[in-house]
Amino acid sequence: MARSRAAARVIEHPGVEDLSIQQVLEALVDPARRTVVCRLARADTHLSCGSFDLPISRSTSTHHFNVLRQAGLLRQYYVGTTKMNALRTEELEHRFPGLLTAVISATNTESTTPD
Repeated sequence: MARSRAAARVIEHPGVEDLSIQQVLEALVDPARRTVVCRLARADTHLSCGSFDLPISRSTSTHHFNVLRQAGLLRQYYVGTTKMNALRTEELEHRFPGLLTAVISATNTESTTPD
């Protein structure tokens, strides 16, 4: 059955009570996904998937956004045909206090430290 053009696209997100530290940490292992998380943390607004200049293919980028969403790090929603991304900062802080802040801080320190 075809979807009605007027039907809203609904993206499933795990509830905060369903987030596991294992899945969150596994999602944050990949440098491309950490880049997305850090960029969203610095942004003063939600960002579209296309606004990230990642050195990977579009399909791989889609996979990384899905992993972040399924791990509970991102909230995604549509504005027209554009998929927007928001970091679930408050929910993650409530579930795993200090974790996201520590990961972002360590990633920023690592990227500014010369080899």
